Amino acid sequence: MLDYIVSGVNVNSQKMFGEITETWNPVIGCNHQCIYCWAIRLAKRLASMGVEPYLSNIFKPTFLPQKLKRRFRRGSTVFVCDMGDLFGEWVPEEWIRSIIDVIGRWTYTRFMFLTKNPNRYLQFEDDFSANVVLAATIESNRDYGLSRASKPFERIEVMKTLKHPYKGVIVEPIIDFDDYFIRALRDIRPIFVRVGYDNYGHRLPEPPLSKTITLVKTLREFTDVRIGTLRLAWYEQKRNLHK
Repeated sequence: MLDYIVSGVNVNSQKMFGEITETWNPVIGCNHQCIYCWAIRLAKRLASMGVEPYLSNIFKPTFLPQKLKRRFRRGSTVFVCDMGDLFGEWVPEEWIRSIIDVIGRWTYTRFMFLTKNPNRYLQFEDDFSANVVLAATIESNRDYGLSRASKPFERIEVMKTLKHPYKGVIVEPIIDFDDYFIRALRDIRPIFVRVGYDNYGHRLPEPPLSKTITLVKTLREFTDVRIGTLRLAWYEQKRNLHK
């Protein structure tokens, strides 16, 4: 288990899971239907260019077993299935186990899973090797009905109970939140949290930038914080244009 120190997360844990250097998509597609999803936009664009497997499937959940033969660089950090949600309820168990088995053989490569259904992690908790970080997208503690995924507070509670020592949280795109959110993130005991605003003009219910900056400062008291897009909320930008 991780050995947390008073000022933050163990330094060795931060070094172990650095920034993403590669992506690997043996499974693509997702049924969460998040209104801000960038991956489905990319899938549609690739399909329009005739790129497979998106031309045939677009964003339909699809297993690509030929990609299990992929070789990885020693010391790299691989984002697994960034073009889908591997742990969605619709994904067959055998797809997931085949990927976990491959990862277990690449002990000198690091792998990051990311899901909006972390409850499925519990099904495989004893099978994850030490070179894996289990991350969840948790945009807020509030539910604005922006997705068919499990509710944000449900994801929070599951990530708290998950015993795997290496956990991460993606607060991106950030949605307005309550003070409880900060305490909840601390209780998850993540080795990193990534924070960022929407990049695609969806006009989401965002927090003001000052509130996000306060969140980032507080997170840095107990974990490694990685920053995506930090900007004024869209409605703050609109007000500035009218001044």
